[in-house]
Amino acid sequence: MSTQGLPPVAPDVTADIVEALTPRLRKRLDAAIGKLTACPIEHDGDTVRITVGEDAELTLYIPTGAVTTTADLRCSCLLAPACVHRAAVAAAAPVAEPQAPAEADTPDTSDAPATTEPTQSAEAPAESPTPTEPTPAERTAADALWTAGAAIVDAGVDGAGAVLQAGLLRAAHTARLAGLHRAAAAAVTVATGLRAARDRDPAYRLADLVAAMRELLDVAHALRTPAATYPQSLDLLRGTSRRAYAPAGSLRLYGLFTEPVLTARGFAGAVTTTVDPAGTLRTIGDVAPGGADRAIGAATRAIRLGDTSIDPVALTRAGLVVSGATVSANGRLGAGQAVRAARASGAAWTDEPLRALWETPLSAQIDRIVGHRDLPPDDRPAGADLLFLDVTVLGTTPGARDRLLADCAGQSVHLLVAHADPVFAYRDNLRLLADRPGLRLRVVGRLEPGADRAIRALAVGVAPGEGPTLRLAEDRLGRIDLGLERLHRADLPAAAPTPSVPGAVGEPPPAPLYLMHRHVERAISGGRPVLALAGSTAGDTARLRRVGLATGALLVERLTHVAAGRERDVFGRLRAGDNDLLSAAWLAAAVYAQTVEGALTRAVWSTEG
Repeated sequence: MSTQGLPPVAPDVTADIVEALTPRLRKRLDAAIGKLTACPIEHDGDTVRITVGEDAELTLYIPTGAVTTTADLRCSCLLAPACVHRAAVAAAAPVAEPQAPAEADTPDTSDAPATTEPTQSAEAPAESPTPTEPTPAERTAADALWTAGAAIVDAGVDGAGAVLQAGLLRAAHTARLAGLHRAAAAAVTVATGLRAARDRDPAYRLADLVAAMRELLDVAHALRTPAATYPQSLDLLRGTSRRAYAPAGSLRLYGLFTEPVLTARGFAGAVTTTVDPAGTLRTIGDVAPGGADRAIGAATRAIRLGDTSIDPVALTRAGLVVSGATVSANGRLGAGQAVRAARASGAAWTDEPLRALWETPLSAQIDRIVGHRDLPPDDRPAGADLLFLDVTVLGTTPGARDRLLADCAGQSVHLLVAHADPVFAYRDNLRLLADRPGLRLRVVGRLEPGADRAIRALAVGVAPGEGPTLRLAEDRLGRIDLGLERLHRADLPAAAPTPSVPGAVGEPPPAPLYLMHRHVERAISGGRPVLALAGSTAGDTARLRRVGLATGALLVERLTHVAAGRERDVFGRLRAGDNDLLSAAWLAAAVYAQTVEGALTRAVWSTEG
C-alpha cells in the first residue's frame, strides 16, 4: 500500500490521534508507518478498509472524500482507539484541506471542476473589520507555528518523524482557525514535504522543502514582531481563506500548453494555460487528491466551464469564447452557472496573440519572474514563473544525460526535466531532442533560479525562420506538451552537424552562492547534529568574502556557531539547544540566499554580458 492509496486526513484529526498515544507508542510510530506498505487496502464506496494484522483492521469512513473527525478512523485491535495503527495511517495519509466551492454563489456539481489545488479552509471564522495589529489569537497561533517549525529545523528531515509532523499540523490547524491562512498552508506544505523526503518519493526536492520552511518561518516571525517592522502588509501576511472570483465579462482565449500536476501534498491533475488577445495568461484545470495516474487521466477528461466541456489536451490547441466569465486574482477561471462558453479556433505559437510572448525581451521576462517570487504561491499571477525562449539544441550537458544544453541568443541554457516521475514523458522527450544538435525550438519553461541559466521545459514547438525544426502533424498545431505527449523520431528532422554558436559552448563561471544554499539545505536535511559536525566553514566563508558576499559569510558562521553552541550537564551530556536562536539564524541565512539569488538570476540572464 502506498500513501497515494490512502484517503486524505484532516490535520487536526492526525494531531489528535498522535497526541493521544502513550510515550511508548510514539516511539514505535515511525516503524509502524513503514510497515503499512505491506498492508492490503480495499475501497468500498465511502469506506476504506486496511488489514494491518490478524486481529486488527482499520476502517476509514470518507463520505466527503476525506477523514474529517477522529470517529471516522476506527481500529478493531484491543488498544483502540489509542493504538498505533490509527496513528500510523493518519500520519501516512495525505493532508486534507477542506475546499470551498470555486465560486461562493455557484456550487460545482461536475466531476471535474474548473479549479486547481485547494488552499482555503471551510473552518475559517467570519471576517471582521481588519485590525492594524495581530490579534492575541493570531500571535498565539504564530508562536505555535514558529515553535513547531523551529523543532523541525533542530531535528532535520531525518529526525522529523510523525510526532513532530503532527505537532506542525496541530499548529497549522490552529493558525487556520485564527485566520492565518498563508502560514497554515506553508506548514502543511512543510509537513507533506517531510513525508515525501522520508518516504524517498522521487518527486521530492530538498529545495522545495527549504522554500516552504523559509515561507513558514518568515511569516510566523513577522507576525510575532512589532507591526512597524513588517516588510509586507498585515493582510498579505495573513493570506486569504478562499479565492475570490470577480466578473471578467467576455473573454477570447487561446490554448497555450497543458501541464500535468503531481504535488507532494497528494494532489494531481492537469492545468491548461491560456492567453487572451492582450497577452494575459489564465489557467483552467482539474486538480484533486490523487496520484500520477490521476494526473495522466485528467489530461483527457472533460472539464466543465459553464455549459461547455473540453479536456485539457484538446484546449492546448483550441480556443474558447467565454461570456459572463469570472476570474480569480491569480488568473484562474471560474466555472459558475452564469458562465457561457463555446469552443473556438486556436492559434499557433508563431501567430498572434501567442507570438508576442516570445517577442517580450528576455530582461523583462526575468524581471517579471523575480519580482513575483516574494508573493505567496497562491497570490502569484498565472504564468508568473514562465519563460518563453527560442533556442538551438547543442546536445546533452556533459555528465548529465537528462539536461539538454541549448543556445539562446548566444548564451548557453540548460533544459531540465520538469517532473521526475517516470509516468510523465519529460525525460524521454528531452533525451530524444538532445540527439538532434542544431534543432531549433520554441520553448515554454519554468525558470530554475541560480547561476547556470536553467529552465524546466514544459512544452516545445516549431521555431520560426530558417533551419531545422520539428516536423509535426498538422493537427498538433506546431507544439508538444512534454509531460503528456511523446515525441517520435519521425517528428524530428534528420541529424545535422553540431552547430558552432559563438558564446554558447562555454558555461557561466560558477557562482559561490551555492555555498550558502549548501549550508541552508544541510540544516533542513540533517538538522542541528549535522550542522554542528559539519567541520570548519573557513573555506566557504573565505570564498564568499572574496566575491563580496561578506554578509553571507557572517550568516554562515552564525548558523554553524549557534548549531554547535550547546552546553553540557554535570555528567557531560549535551543539553538541548536553543531552537529559537537556531531557527532565527537559519531564517536569516535562507532569506539572504534567496534575495541574492534573485539578483544573480537577473545577472546571469542579462543579454548585456
